[in-house]
Amino acid sequence: MFGTIASALFAALLCSVAARAAAEEVRYYPVPEGAGPHDVAPAPDGSVWYTAQGQGALGRLDPDTGAVRHITLGDGSAPHGVIVGPDGAAWVTDGGLNAIVRVDAETEAVKAFPLPEGHGYANLNTGSFDKHGRLWFTGQEGIYGRLDPASGKVEVWNAPRGRGPYGITTTPSGEVYYASLAGNHIARIDVSTGEASPIDPPTADQGARRVWSDSKGRIWISEWNAGQVSVFDPAAKDWRSWKLPGDEPQAYAVYVDERDTVWLTDFSANAIVRFDPETQTFASFPSDRDDNANVRQLNGRSGEVWGAESGTDRPCLDRDRNGRIKQKRSNACRAKVCSGFAIMTCIKTTT
Repeated sequence: MFGTIASALFAALLCSVAARAAAEEVRYYPVPEGAGPHDVAPAPDGSVWYTAQGQGALGRLDPDTGAVRHITLGDGSAPHGVIVGPDGAAWVTDGGLNAIVRVDAETEAVKAFPLPEGHGYANLNTGSFDKHGRLWFTGQEGIYGRLDPASGKVEVWNAPRGRGPYGITTTPSGEVYYASLAGNHIARIDVSTGEASPIDPPTADQGARRVWSDSKGRIWISEWNAGQVSVFDPAAKDWRSWKLPGDEPQAYAVYVDERDTVWLTDFSANAIVRFDPETQTFASFPSDRDDNANVRQLNGRSGEVWGAESGTDRPCLDRDRNGRIKQKRSNACRAKVCSGFAIMTCIKTTT
């Protein structure tokens, strides 16, 4: 389905041609008006999924042709995160529906897995599959949970420190960690028992927002309040931190590519930032937009880093400073159409 085009998906092409040298090429792709893309997931077939939070839909972009299609997820939908599962389907954490939603990659059929009764509004955020094919997910209202696609069973646990669970990741060995934005910590989930054990970063009130594991099982964290990137080594129980460049950086997203290069988004600088752990150096790739670009999430596949970005004159949904939707599933909230533009950033890397 194609809507009136008043937004754009932005693709920045970055090619490393020698010893960390880089070149950049920028492309723009139109998307339906008011899409408000939030999270992104490159698919194995070359297409790119994104959550159109402003329209309660899942978007699908063909980077070769620029064609965009929207799949409606249901009345009241406000999708936040999307990832590609082991089955090749798109799996969405939908805060509006208070459910996990599966979209089949071939038929685009939609199936929702609601949270169990009695848990109320969870403000669902992001998900990650463990090595057993189960989807673990977070909710900023103070929960984390697990969905077994084989049985359809959804389980929910109360987070040990209440509100805040946001980003989540699975290590190569199968351990699952989440970040708590409001709780200022990360936590390791025992995938057998479901018990979560908090781990405190050395920086107080850092606002741990998103997490991603590298190939060694180290946990990289984007720290929103502190404006820095940190890494936790579970084997050594050791922490290291680096401040992003600029006067007042705001580290929103983090993604670690197949070469263990760390990518972040900085709201304050309107930029995607690359961090090289070996040289401990940053490179910044600012948007060419003058207004607020708001790159919200990064994800990738081999040789590519993708980001979801939307800049608006007003928010698509009413939120507090921690990103929580204030007007839960309300029509008034969903009726606020995003103006301005939307951007998807693709950074292709070669050595």
